[in-house]
Amino acid sequence: MLGPVILAASRSDRMRRLVSAAPVTRPVVDRFIPGESVDQIVPIIQDLTAKGLELTMDVVGEDITTPEQAGAARDAYLELIGRLAELDLGTRAEMSVKLSMFGQALEGGHELALANVRPVVEAAAAIGTTVTLDAEDHTTLDSMFAIHEELRKDFPETGCVIQAYLFRTEADARRLAANGSRVRLVKGAYKEPAEVAYLQKPEIDKAYVRVLRILMEGDGYPMIGSHDPRLISIAQELGRRAGRKIDEYEFQMLYGIRSDEHLRLAAEGHRMRVYTAYGTDWYGYFMRRLAEKPANLLFFARSVLTRD
Repeated sequence: MLGPVILAASRSDRMRRLVSAAPVTRPVVDRFIPGESVDQIVPIIQDLTAKGLELTMDVVGEDITTPEQAGAARDAYLELIGRLAELDLGTRAEMSVKLSMFGQALEGGHELALANVRPVVEAAAAIGTTVTLDAEDHTTLDSMFAIHEELRKDFPETGCVIQAYLFRTEADARRLAANGSRVRLVKGAYKEPAEVAYLQKPEIDKAYVRVLRILMEGDGYPMIGSHDPRLISIAQELGRRAGRKIDEYEFQMLYGIRSDEHLRLAAEGHRMRVYTAYGTDWYGYFMRRLAEKPANLLFFARSVLTRD
């Protein structure tokens, strides 16, 4: 399986240097990460929203080793929110945040991450939008869910992500659906041991459908994070069976992947949200996109072979 190999490479400084220096890398990265600064990403936001799409914005970067870096990550999101306010696009783009960026792995990291993410959630609410807490590897989830619960006391629209491949996720889905949360369901992109996660695609797909059924039949707001046509069709059918209206759940897909499908779903009246990342520390994000989907790796390989 290539996925675990690529995920290991995502943590290798040597591979980071090799990939970053390759002449073909930048054009390929631009497919998934269309900018490094707020100024560069604003035209992308304007273009997508003009097409009837919504966004969830991710300022990439996870290798945080000091409280100062965590504060800088917080400030990067605050800058983005300020720009969205200026453009009157606050209601069209939410924020996706990884708590590792806000210092979760540092000493006293739970409290530090909560202190850093709260101003971002407050600023987002002030312009009419919200924040979703991204899921990371299984060792971080208890802290993430605790921060999510704390933030929802004042900002009930705060969302979170659950990963279908983890054994714990069905129980997490039942709890979150009962509480009326906004929940993004993804398959999962971190290397996890067999003791905590399904490792084979058929098992993961079956788990995804089981969890999705729980969310659709619950009291929360499901956000379907998938590019898989079969799972998208299943989601629509589960929504109908659960008596949900078309605006009572949404689809989310990555920028640069199946863009025609983004537009098709939006044209059908679905809320279609494009997960759009930007920033200078793109390597880890880029490598996980390759690991998640073989087609992404094939795209990169074709770009290398046709670099002339």
